[in-house]
Amino acid sequence: MALMPKRVKHRKSQRGHIKGNATRGNRVVFGDFALQSMQGGWIKAQTIEAGRIAAQQYIRGEGKLYVRMFPHRSITSTPLETRMGKGKGEPEHWVATVKPGTILYELSGVTEEQARVCFARLAHKMPVRVRFTRRRPA
Repeated sequence: MALMPKRVKHRKSQRGHIKGNATRGNRVVFGDFALQSMQGGWIKAQTIEAGRIAAQQYIRGEGKLYVRMFPHRSITSTPLETRMGKGKGEPEHWVATVKPGTILYELSGVTEEQARVCFARLAHKMPVRVRFTRRRPA
């Protein structure tokens, strides 16, 4: 089941612009290794779930996977072959807004080689460019 918020203040949101780099959610916090975005964009809830499943199948209960993004924004669309006017369309799907530098997924309890292979599988599913990062020593 794809992620979506339980309640939202406004059902329909405006598109907006993704400006600047991530200032929050840009450090490896929970795991040892992470997948970090290098571009801004929207990541669908279905894509987040597909990445989670691919990673879980690869690590097979050895390590722990942390998903560091959540789809808060609704994307609307009007049906095909509909005339102009009649207002904004209905919410079609939910997306997570990602800025460059945002940590998308984290892994702990696996070796670096396993984490690299796992994140390589995830990177193919992501609509933005990503890179492998590790936790910095404190």
